[in-house]
Amino acid sequence: MDYLPLFFDLKGRQVLLVGGGDVALRKARLLARAGALISVVAHEVDPELRELLENHHGQIIIGGYHSVLLDDKVLVIAATDDERVNESVHYDAVARALPVNVVDNPPLCTFVFPAIVDRSPIVIGISSGGQSPVLARLLRARLETLIPSGYSRLGQLVGRFRDQVKARLGSVGERRVFWEKVLQGQVAERVFAGQDEAAERLLEEQIQAGNAGHQVGEVYLVGAGPGDPELLTFKALRLMQQADIVFYDRLVSAEVLDLCRRDADLVYVGKQRDNHAVPQEGINQLLIDHARAGKRVVRLKGGDPFIFGRGGEELEQLKEAGIPFQVVPGITAASACSTYSGIPLTHRQYAQSVRFVTGQLKNRGSELNYAELVHPNQTIVFYMGLHTLRTLCNGLVAHGKSDTTPVAIVSKGTSAEQQILIGTLADIADKQDQAQLPAPAMIIVGEVVELQSKLAWFGDGAAAPRMNLAQQTRAYDEQL
Repeated sequence: MDYLPLFFDLKGRQVLLVGGGDVALRKARLLARAGALISVVAHEVDPELRELLENHHGQIIIGGYHSVLLDDKVLVIAATDDERVNESVHYDAVARALPVNVVDNPPLCTFVFPAIVDRSPIVIGISSGGQSPVLARLLRARLETLIPSGYSRLGQLVGRFRDQVKARLGSVGERRVFWEKVLQGQVAERVFAGQDEAAERLLEEQIQAGNAGHQVGEVYLVGAGPGDPELLTFKALRLMQQADIVFYDRLVSAEVLDLCRRDADLVYVGKQRDNHAVPQEGINQLLIDHARAGKRVVRLKGGDPFIFGRGGEELEQLKEAGIPFQVVPGITAASACSTYSGIPLTHRQYAQSVRFVTGQLKNRGSELNYAELVHPNQTIVFYMGLHTLRTLCNGLVAHGKSDTTPVAIVSKGTSAEQQILIGTLADIADKQDQAQLPAPAMIIVGEVVELQSKLAWFGDGAAAPRMNLAQQTRAYDEQL
């Protein structure tokens, strides 16, 4: 260990900052957040630094550095581009046994600034000992994604009730067990959901009971997005990482499932056309039963749970059973597939509205309101419509949509296996019969499809179906 990580209490204490430029401004922002009283000495001071000092009762000394400025200071920072000044600050501070940091010069530092994740009162510092500040910042960025801002409010809540818990529970062991259950249970989740008053009431109840024992669990209805794990939200990832059991459908990719907690039970409850692994009523009951057993349950759905995902039906049952729940939206397939294929759903010149429609027609009937779908300057996106593609195209044409209207099928959108097939209402069904693009697939109808060849960016961007590895190998062999 090159440096011992310490945390300075600088509230109301005097700090000297030598330098008045951009680097000094960055350090001053940190010092101000810590409550320090900052004195800046420089020949010129950045306007933003001046404003910061005015807002935080700081002091500006126009002129050069001299050692008398170290009087009554508890910390010193040199942030100038003059090596001789920086060296003087270092030697003078060391002579007075004052902690000193010379920016970007580790040999002249007795302390270094870490990369900081600030969830006050929780603060995390990451340091490379001056060897690789960029690496430290990259690690900080990764931690920022894993630690939600709600931890700040959770830390404050715990701080307010710490003395009460200490008075109620005599031994250190009892308090440790109590806080572990609180911080991994419903109190924490209420805070993360923005329900601070409910969290405080629940914590008070648990303190009065003298334990944070068995509680009803909670269900998290999580949108897994279209398949690319990088499109998950931070909140989705956090809840997946703490789930005891995960119920997932067939549209959830293997890469997304790999991000669930390693020891969580993964239960497949997917549905395919005419083949439901578990009926919807059975899924509802599984969620209720496991939550009543005190488990944290994730219901993982492809795309967004409230767009053709039957999420509302599941929540109705949870509500009736008195099970607490949270909903995490996901990127719906229409948005993701159109984006990854280079087809904007709206465009000032082509479409001023968009409709999301399910292509699963009851008994292959034609109960869709085609009259509303054929409006001009409108994009139509069909979910789950591959098996009724010809019926959908014929219905649109029969109700006045031109048979030359462009159509795109995006198969397995956002994944490495994404394929795109372009046609018109007149010929897309025949092209699909020949190409046999697999589900899941989105069907996009409208003039915006014409932009695909120009705006494609993901993969090879081809308007024709992309070949998979086996097809590429066969094509290469044929060339030989």
